[in-house]
Amino acid sequence: MPDHNNPWGNNSNNNEQNPWGGNRGGNPPPPDIDEILKKAQENLSGMFPGNFGGGLIIAAGIIVIIALWFASGFYTVKPGEQGVVQRFGAWERTQINEGLDYHLPYPIEKVTIVNVSEIRRMEIGFSETMNRYGQTGKRDIPEESLMLTSDANIVDLDMVVQWNIKSAEEYLFNIKDPEHTIKKVAESAIREIVGQTEMFPIITKERDQVALRAKQIMIDNLEEYKAGVKISQVLIQKAEVHPEVQAAFQDVQSAKQDAEDVQNKAVAYREDIIPKAKGLAIKMIQEAQGYKESVIAKATGDAKRFESVYASYKNDKDVTRERMYIETMEKVLSNAEKIILDNKDGQGVVPYLPINEIGKKK
Repeated sequence: MPDHNNPWGNNSNNNEQNPWGGNRGGNPPPPDIDEILKKAQENLSGMFPGNFGGGLIIAAGIIVIIALWFASGFYTVKPGEQGVVQRFGAWERTQINEGLDYHLPYPIEKVTIVNVSEIRRMEIGFSETMNRYGQTGKRDIPEESLMLTSDANIVDLDMVVQWNIKSAEEYLFNIKDPEHTIKKVAESAIREIVGQTEMFPIITKERDQVALRAKQIMIDNLEEYKAGVKISQVLIQKAEVHPEVQAAFQDVQSAKQDAEDVQNKAVAYREDIIPKAKGLAIKMIQEAQGYKESVIAKATGDAKRFESVYASYKNDKDVTRERMYIETMEKVLSNAEKIILDNKDGQGVVPYLPINEIGKKK
């Protein structure tokens, strides 16, 4: 009688054969895989009425597949990330809290994880390269770096823009190719500022101001586009004269320096001569004022003296006439050569006394 508890259909009186049909005492023959699978299928079919066993396996497989499909909706948001969930392609929600979350499986919903804390870097006018030895290099991009200034000069400018994402849904949905858009906005902003500024300030003392003005223009434009990005910093790494016009620029700068030197000398001369001229003018005015006062005082004195003489003359005309005669003769004879003759003795000899020559010897 067959043993129904033995899955291989062997009875207990079959010399204790093993499941593979071999004896315990000898080496078993190699197993027949097809035979094993056939027997296993027959035994499983015997456990269920009809063909219910095959349907159950298929149902179990479908259940497993459905479970895996639902399990595919689990996702994790790490610190500094945001998860943007789309339902049939349209934005549904944004997961900003870190941790485990769930969305309906694809194709109903899908999630895009965006790193919003990463500071991204963008080069304008150049690109950094790395060789096979791990050494970094720099490649110039003339179509980006060469810019025209307000004084019709060409400046070679390299700029770095640092930015990050502040709104994941705006970054994904509002603009196409966000990085390309940001780069074009940066190029437009820096060219606008450079075009309004002379070259010398750009390559010397106003480099930081140019970068700040370009940054503000970028922020305003990207806010208008609702790009969902934040411009954290704009740095001008290099701003210099293009090599092809370097010699001409040096000549221009030398001429400007010479002009400044001449102008400084002219200013120094002006600062020296103007105070002297002002001082001389003041001196002349003061001398004229003193001369005027002295002339007036002398005229006033002469008038008073004439008035006193006239009053004396009216009181005693003969005495006054004689005094005036004597005073006049003193003035006249004081500068004349004088010879004194004395002939009262009557001897015919005229004595000569050289008074003028005696006075000159003294």
